[in-house]
Amino acid sequence: MSLHEDAARVLKEWPAHAPDQEQLRLAYLDHLAAYPDGMWKPCGDGHITASALVVDPSHGRVLLTLHKKLRMWLQMGGHCEPEDATLADAALREAREESGIARGLTLLPGGPVRLDRHHTPCAWHLDVQYAALAPEGATEAISDESLDLRWFPYDEVPGVADESVVRLVERTRALL
Repeated sequence: MSLHEDAARVLKEWPAHAPDQEQLRLAYLDHLAAYPDGMWKPCGDGHITASALVVDPSHGRVLLTLHKKLRMWLQMGGHCEPEDATLADAALREAREESGIARGLTLLPGGPVRLDRHHTPCAWHLDVQYAALAPEGATEAISDESLDLRWFPYDEVPGVADESVVRLVERTRALL
């Protein structure tokens, strides 16, 4: 199964939890149907991306990265790569790379947590957002894609991040 086929399968099976999420889910499926290259950065009308909110539920906190280009506190994530077998693999790879937590990260069961469509300086990102559980005692390490990397208690996220991250944290907490 190709990554494109896996993404379509994930989105077909994913139960949207709110009306706005259902509209996005259908738009993502339309995008994949219209663009055979819709998973990849060169797709001119946008592309599917994968991200993961790194969560430490035992300490009530999330790990956010201060994105180097966007200069915003965000969850870990980015473009799919040819070596990613699945959308979940892409999200987990991005979480490992950007958090520096090389071992023990596991995705929250049940598939994606949310969808978020946003415009970047280069293109539309149709982001499929997962949550990754950090292992006990996880040690983060800043990547070259970040200006900073920091754990935030859940209640501090609205003061540092935009609404998309706040909604991702809220939905993740509801699933925990």
